[in-house]
Amino acid sequence: MKKKSFAETIKSQWQYYAMLLPGVVITFIFCYIPLYGVIIAFEDYNVSAGFSSPWVGLKNFTYLFSQPTFVRTIWNTLFISVWKLALGVVVPVTFAILLNEMRSNKLKRFYQTLIYIPNFLSWIIMAGVLMDILASDGAINMILHSLGFESVNFLGSASVFPWTMIISDIWKGFGYGTVVYLAALTGIDPGLYESAYMDGATRWQQIVKITIPLLMPTIILMTILSLGNVLNAGFDQIYNMYSPAVWETGDIIDTYVYRLGIVQAQYAVGAAVGLFKSLISAVLVIVSYVLADKLAGYRIL
Repeated sequence: MKKKSFAETIKSQWQYYAMLLPGVVITFIFCYIPLYGVIIAFEDYNVSAGFSSPWVGLKNFTYLFSQPTFVRTIWNTLFISVWKLALGVVVPVTFAILLNEMRSNKLKRFYQTLIYIPNFLSWIIMAGVLMDILASDGAINMILHSLGFESVNFLGSASVFPWTMIISDIWKGFGYGTVVYLAALTGIDPGLYESAYMDGATRWQQIVKITIPLLMPTIILMTILSLGNVLNAGFDQIYNMYSPAVWETGDIIDTYVYRLGIVQAQYAVGAAVGLFKSLISAVLVIVSYVLADKLAGYRIL
């Protein structure tokens, strides 16, 4: 069968492209046209001169990498995002398998809905809830006191804060991942489990020998596609819950850009940080799609 040319494809499916057009136009206006503003990362920018500010080349980048605080934010970003990425795979997969093993469909749907609800709440709402729960007189510390443990300063301790962000992010988002892996589990042939049962395999052996291997392509694909977000450690979450007391371990690239560019009005330096992050993220996105093609057979076109 002769493969259709690009022009023939558009002609035969023009309705779909017409539906896509408004989104493309909006993306171009709000995402691509503003890219011209990246030029201020190479200037000694001031508002009065605008884009005609003095050109300084890579001076802003040199200044950035000479700052210990910027290097620290890179480490903080990687630490938080990598743990989120790892647990963001392990926890949903585990819960998907547990839900899949449940006999009662009503109970399964109840738990599936329960863990999915936090995904629909914004981080502004979640931050308020978590601040109340994790306060010194909050529910978690009250439980710890009742068990004989000392209270924990979840949002004010530099050593505890990153783990608070990691665990709370997993709690909020793992419901979505669980639904994705449950959908993948429905594609597994039930006959494989019946054959394994007839051969005397236990439920645990069926999970290890059938469920996990057949789920692995989806796990690999989801993990690889998440690599492009390694430098996105969650601005909304951290900005709404961090404080100067935890900047040492909780300050990430996005919050650093916000303080430099917006709060301190160092627009050029803030733009340099943002450009650095964008370039690294673009490389990671390309690498992730190449790996997705090689390891999981996933292609955009």
